[in-house]
Formats: sequence, structure tokens, C-alpha cells
Amino acid sequence: LPWPRLLWWFKRGLLAVCVIYVSVPFMMALFPDIIKHLVYSHRVRVPFFIDHSQPADLSLNHTMNMYLTSEHGISLGVWHTVPESQWKEAQGKDLEWYQDSLGAGNPIFIYLHGNGGTSAMDYHVLALDYRGFGDSTGEPTEVGITTDTLYLYQWVKARSGSSLVVLWGHSLGTGVATNTAVKLMEHGIVVDGVIIEGAYTNIRQKGAHDLFGWFYWKFPGFEYFFVDTRAENNIIFPNDENLKRMRSPLLILHAEDDHIVPIHMAQQLYEIAQSAQNSEKRVKMVPFARSLGYLHNGLYKDPHLPNIIREFVHSLPP
Repeated sequence: LPWPRLLWWFKRGLLAVCVIYVSVPFMMALFPDIIKHLVYSHRVRVPFFIDHSQPADLSLNHTMNMYLTSEHGISLGVWHTVPESQWKEAQGKDLEWYQDSLGAGNPIFIYLHGNGGTSAMDYHVLALDYRGFGDSTGEPTEVGITTDTLYLYQWVKARSGSSLVVLWGHSLGTGVATNTAVKLMEHGIVVDGVIIEGAYTNIRQKGAHDLFGWFYWKFPGFEYFFVDTRAENNIIFPNDENLKRMRSPLLILHAEDDHIVPIHMAQQLYEIAQSAQNSEKRVKMVPFARSLGYLHNGLYKDPHLPNIIREFVHSLPP
């Protein structure tokens, strides 16, 4: 192509990029579903072509899939993995056996969107797909997925006897965990323990550090278009405010090189929780060195993590 023709195409391409760049903020303000998708990403289902009802297809022969109804019309998919000491016994067992096993005394983790590797430490793990995620029905809202978690917690407590029940939230799930703990406190129930991994202070402040924050932080009206719109759409997940009220023993896990949620947010949450509970024993924070390269999703790789979790569980009052 001759040079004038190339220059013409370059100008048109540059104009298109500029139009798209300027249009995105206004599209987000006009169409709230875009904000919902950015926060929840519930329509992105990876890995693809997985039958959630058959965990055995993924060689999880010690895991049972079940469905719970948290509200009318809302069916929640839940995977229940039994402790390592029961893996052999679990082969071929039915749903009733899995439910009965919850009362055998092993600690129980309700895991809110993250890696469920705690089962190797002889703990039960119940991993919940909130409404709209996985094969659960409905559409996610902050109130809705908090309701889902409250329902699962109450379902577990009705079957767990004297077993400890711990909420473990990762990323978005940290807000769900603290929301749930605070809601239970309003009814006089203190959760046995809470673990938050890769936690943010609140969704508004986290919004300044997500993908769009990198591209638009100098854009006029950045806070209105990319930060304030989340609160306007009732997406808040206020970990900072929740920790001022929460009285459960708390463990904060965070990688120093977390590229999604900067570690200063975890440090801020630690200081809030320590001040609120006035106890170094009930509030602990474990940072993972930048040199380990765990980023936002890699803490499960750490060889010391099982001992960290085990020590936290052993510190919980019976």
C-alpha cells in the first residue's frame, strides 16, 4: 500500500481506539449489568465443559455433589469433600453418609470461591457455587450470595454437632465471609473462625486497582464511572466496616506480590480487626514473600500453608 493509504488507515484506527476508550466509561454508567459482570465474572466458566454434578469425573472420588435451595427458585450447587482420613471409606457412599459424616468431630470449612486444598489436613470442605455461578441458578447480587452462604452455614450447623465450622473466603469471597459473619452476629451467633485470603477493604476501593483502573485512572470522572457506580448498584462488600463489628477469630492470608488486591489493603484490615477485638491472639496476619511469586491465586502452593491453617484451627476455642 502507498504511504498516504497507510496513513489514512492509521488515522481511522487511532480514531476508533479513541472512540472506544471514551465510550467504555459511559457504557458502564448506562448499563449496570456490565458492572455486575466485572465484579462477579459469573458468566466466565472455566474450565469449560465440566459436569459439576459429577466430581468423580475429575478423580474426586471422595467428593459428593448436592443441591440446596436457599430461596424459592434458587438451587445451589455444593461440593462436599470429606477429610483425608475418610477418603477410602467414602468410596461409593451416598449423600446421607456424607451428611452424617459432618458430625464426626472433624473441623468443617465452608469455602467461598477459591482452592479447596484443606481436605488433605483432615478437614471437611464444602465449596459453594453462589447463585448464578457454576450450575447454580439465579443471578448474583450481594444480598443474594450472602443469603446463599447463610443458608449453607445453617444447613451445616444443623448437621455438624460439636464440630468447628470455619468460613474461608478468597478474593470476592472474603466480602461474602465477613458479610455472613456479621449477619450471624446480628442473631447472636459468633462464627468459630474466619479466614480471608487476598482480601480487599471494600469493593469501591478495590475498583481503583482492577484492570480498568490501570487504563482509566487519569480519565476525567474516573471515580464516578468506575468506582462509585459499584455502590450505586448495591455492590459494596465492606470488609473494613464488617471487621469493626466481627468478633470471630480471624486469620488474614495475603501475598506481597498480589497484583489484584495490593497488600496494603490486607494490612489495613489487620489493623482494623486488631483495634476492634483488642487482641493479638484472635487476629493474625500471615504475609507471603514477594519472591515466592504467588500473586493473587497461588497461596495454595505454599508448603507451610497446611501448618498455618492447622495452628489457626488449634487456637480456636472448642
